[in-house]
Amino acid sequence: MELPIDHFRLLGVSPTTDGETVLRTLQQRLDRAPDQGFTHDTLQARAQLLQASADLLSDEERRHSYERELTAIADTGEGAIAALEIPPSREVGGLLLLMEAGQAQEAFEAASRGLQPPQAPALGSSREADLTLLAGIACQAAATDYRNQRRYEASARTLQQGLQLLQRMGQLPEQRRQLEHQLKTLLPYRVLDLISRDLSALSARQEGIGLLEQLVQQRGGLEGDLDSDFPQAEFQPFFKQIRQFLTVQEQVDLFSRWGDAGSATADFLASFALTAAGFVQRKPERIQAAFQRLKAGGQAGTEVFLACQQLLLGQVDQAQAMFDAGADEALRQWAEEQSDDPLARLCAYCRDWLSREVLPGFRDIEADVDLEAWFADRDVQAYVEQQDRIRGRQSSPSPLANTPTPPATTPEELPAWPDFSFESAPEPDLLHSDDDDDLWDGPRWRRPALRLPDIPAITDLPRWALPAAGATVLVAALGGWLVLRPRPQTVQPLPVQPAEQSTAAAPEPAPEPPAPAFPLTSSDPSETQLQELLEAWLAAKAAVLAGQQPPIALTALARSSQVTLLQRQEQANRNAGATETVNAKVESFSVRERSPRRIAAEVTLRYSDQRRSSTGAVLSQTASTTFTNIYVFGRDGDRWLLAGFKPS
Repeated sequence: MELPIDHFRLLGVSPTTDGETVLRTLQQRLDRAPDQGFTHDTLQARAQLLQASADLLSDEERRHSYERELTAIADTGEGAIAALEIPPSREVGGLLLLMEAGQAQEAFEAASRGLQPPQAPALGSSREADLTLLAGIACQAAATDYRNQRRYEASARTLQQGLQLLQRMGQLPEQRRQLEHQLKTLLPYRVLDLISRDLSALSARQEGIGLLEQLVQQRGGLEGDLDSDFPQAEFQPFFKQIRQFLTVQEQVDLFSRWGDAGSATADFLASFALTAAGFVQRKPERIQAAFQRLKAGGQAGTEVFLACQQLLLGQVDQAQAMFDAGADEALRQWAEEQSDDPLARLCAYCRDWLSREVLPGFRDIEADVDLEAWFADRDVQAYVEQQDRIRGRQSSPSPLANTPTPPATTPEELPAWPDFSFESAPEPDLLHSDDDDDLWDGPRWRRPALRLPDIPAITDLPRWALPAAGATVLVAALGGWLVLRPRPQTVQPLPVQPAEQSTAAAPEPAPEPPAPAFPLTSSDPSETQLQELLEAWLAAKAAVLAGQQPPIALTALARSSQVTLLQRQEQANRNAGATETVNAKVESFSVRERSPRRIAAEVTLRYSDQRRSSTGAVLSQTASTTFTNIYVFGRDGDRWLLAGFKPS
C-alpha cells in the first residue's frame, strides 16, 4: 500500500536536519513506542519503517537523490504529493506512523477500508485487532483535530463513523464509551456550527435545530440541569449566544412547543418572539397571542411587559393600570421624573423595552422601534377597531340592534383632517381622546396618522430608562390612531302623527329633569344633562388655565386623556410665566348619535381667549368667534365623561 507521507515527516525531522540529528531522532522514536495495546508485529513493523527512513536520510547520496525526487513532484503543479510504498505486512505499522505524524483522518479512513471486504483480515486475527484499535484511536484523534479547527460537524461525523465501525466489529467497549462521551460533549458546538450557517443552508440549519431540541431534552428542559458535562452555569450563556442565530419564526416555533410542554422559561421567550414578529410584520394578532401566553404563565414581574403588549394592542387604560401595578420603585421613580403624563411614561418604557429586550434577539430582524409607523399601519388600525367592536358587543348589546345601519362612508369621502395643536388651536379642547374598549360602539371614526417628533438616542441608561425628551412625544404617538373621526350623519326626525282632537284638559307638562350631579350616572342622559356636563368641563378648564382651582374635580367630568392634556397645557403656560383667560359659551347643543356606550353631539360655541405674560403683555389672543364642534361622551362603568371632540 501507499502511505501519503514522505520520509522526513514519517521520521519527524525537517529537510534541513543533519544526519547525526536524524539518528538521534530515530532512537527517541524507538524508545517511545505506543502503549495502547498493539501487538508485537505491529510495533516491529513501525520500528522497521522508522529505521528505513533514518537509513535513507542519514546517507548523504541517497538523501540528495530523494530530495531531487521530491522537488520534481512539487514542480509538476498538478497537486501530486509524495508517498511511500510499503509492503502489506507493515501496513498497520505504517498507518500508526501516519497517525503519529498528524494525519489522523487519513489513518482512520485507511484503517476503515482495511476492515472492509475483500481485504478484511481473518476474524480474530492480530491484524484485525490492531486495525480495529488503530481505527478507534485515529478516529478520536481526528475528531479532536477538527474540534480544534472549530469544524464541529466534521468532528461529529468522524466520531459517528468510528462508533459504527467499532460496534460492527464488536470490540473495544471502553473505546466506544470514550467516543460516545466525546460525541455527547460536542453536541452544543454542533448546534452552534449548524445554526450559525447562512440562512440559505436550510437542511443544515434544520439539523441544528433538531440537535438543539435533543440537547434541551437531555438536559431535562431549559430549566433542567441533568447533564453533568454541561452545567446550567455554562448552558445559559451558550443558549443566549445561539438565540442570536435563530430567526424570529424559528424561535416562535421552538419556544411555543417547549412552553406547551410545561416550560415557564420557554413560555416567556415565546411571548417575546411573538411580540417581535407581530411588531415587525405589523401583525397585532401575534402580539395578542404573545400577551395571552405571557399572562397565562402567571410569572411574577411580567406586569410591565404585559402593559407594553396591551399598549400595542390599543388597550390604553388597561395598559396604564398594569404598568402602574408592576413597576418597581426604581422604575416608578424614574417614570415620575420624566413626565406627569402616565401614558407618556408607559410609551417611553414600551419603546425602550422593544429596542433593548425584544427586537435585538433575532437573526432576521434589524428594525428601529417606530411607534408612529405601528400606530399608523392600516392592518394594525383594522385589528384594533375589530377588537373594539367585539368588546363593545360583549360588554352590552345595543338596544338599537334592529335599527338600519347607515351606509358606510369611505375614507375618501371624508373631508381633510386639519393639523391642530394646543399652541395654535383656538378651540376649547384638544384633538385627542381616550381609547376606551366600549366607547366606539357607534359609527367608526377614521384614525389619522400624526408624526412623532425625533427622539434622542439612548445611551448608557438602565434597561427601562429613556431621556425626558422621549416622554414628550408619546401622547402624540398615540394620537395618530387613538383620535377617531366620526362619519358625518344627518339624523332625520321621525314623522309626527296628528293627534286626535280631545276635549280633555291637556296634561301638565313633564317637569324638567333636575340638574345632574357630577359625575353623570344616568343610564340615558338627556341633552340638557349632557350640555351641563360640557359646560361644567369648559368652566373647569377655564379655571385651571387661569391658575384657579376648578369648581368640580376634572376626573368627574372628562376622561384621563383630556385631563392630562389640560394639565400639560397649564404646565406649558406656567413654564412660560403666562396666564390664559378663556371664555366659551354653548349656544346650541344637539345630539347626533347615541348608543349605550357612546353619544356624539354637535355643539356651537362662542369662544375667545387671551394669553398674557407675567408683566401683563398680551402674548396671543383669539377674538370672539363661533365654532361648531362634534363632542363625544363615553360611558365608563356607570359614569358618562367627555371623551374627545373635533371640528364639525
